[in-house]
Amino acid sequence: MSEFFSWRRSSRTQGQGQCVEVGFAENAVGIRDSKNPLAGLLTVQRAQWRAFLERIRKGNAQR
Repeated sequence: MSEFFSWRRSSRTQGQGQCVEVGFAENAVGIRDSKNPLAGLLTVQRAQWRAFLERIRKGNAQR
């Protein structure tokens, strides 16, 4: 299992705790609930994360 570091959350959270956090490992990105970080996380490869962000930037993300 990857060891994640540098967990970050959006600067737009406004202290309400209703967001996700993103952490980075050598070859993976972890996504977890900021309210309950020990409940588990979703893990994707860094290439998948970059592709996801690029689709959002281009306006091609599906809901």
